[in-house]
Amino acid sequence: MDGLRAINVYVIEDDDGLTLIDGGWAIPVARDLLDRSLTQLGAGFGDIRRFLVTHVHRDHFTMATVLGHELGVDVGLGVGEKPALDLLNNLDRVTESPFLGVLRSAGAHEVADLWAQGEPDVPPREHWAYPTHWFESDHAISVGERIVDAVHTPGHTPGHFVFADRAAGLLFAGDHVLPTITPSIGFTMPPVDNPLGQFMASLTKVRSLPDLRVLPAHGPVAESTHARCDELLAHHDTRLAASLAALDDGPRTALEVAGSLGWTRHEKAFADLDPYNQGMAAMETKAHLDLLVARGDATATDDEGGVVYAPVVEQR
Repeated sequence: MDGLRAINVYVIEDDDGLTLIDGGWAIPVARDLLDRSLTQLGAGFGDIRRFLVTHVHRDHFTMATVLGHELGVDVGLGVGEKPALDLLNNLDRVTESPFLGVLRSAGAHEVADLWAQGEPDVPPREHWAYPTHWFESDHAISVGERIVDAVHTPGHTPGHFVFADRAAGLLFAGDHVLPTITPSIGFTMPPVDNPLGQFMASLTKVRSLPDLRVLPAHGPVAESTHARCDELLAHHDTRLAASLAALDDGPRTALEVAGSLGWTRHEKAFADLDPYNQGMAAMETKAHLDLLVARGDATATDDEGGVVYAPVVEQR
């Protein structure tokens, strides 16, 4: 999906059974693979006692909530994800995707029209069943003899949590700290204010923990949370500087700024992206520009074509 080949689901075993970090996407091929993988460990679905879910995205949450309710076991999720689940459980009241408004405010009207023309993705209601309990703040969780710290890390989504096993030197990082890519920012339903500011603050928060091995939801294990957090923070500092520099030639929308930047590790031109990724790029650029506004480095003015950004000029 969306260029991602797989999600990593982690299993912690204790005398009472299995605790799973995330569950995967509730599609038949993933369910079968999870079943076979547990069999290789000498276990099965009946041994699952709990799911600790990092965030609400379908490749992390839906298998957990479907299996959790089938098995009658605990499913924990950050309370910041409740607005998304409220929306997904009331799709009959939604007249259009909330992403379309964000795209239009970014100046990406043609991209919004293309997104609106796509086949609606209406998931089964059971894929979005509410968790059995909410994570409301940082707290410790006993998993057998282990103590795992649930750490709130909003940014990628409002209710994202990571799980730190300090004694074992491990961070179950979800999508917050990924070893080879950066998680999407600004692709949140419903939209939230200043997601990039939240994400960078959460990176700083994780950076303040002991240096741990990164067990990410996508990609290989990385050896150092400190090193990877530093890289991600530096990446976004670079993008912020490039976004601000793009305003030097005059006020621009997020779409216009996105068009001047390179995308992916291969520095692709914006025009070479498909409409889906053009939309993602426009929303992420808007998140960078909104953080510049929050920092006092730029201004934002509503216009019929979208929000227009301009640099703050110092008065002498």
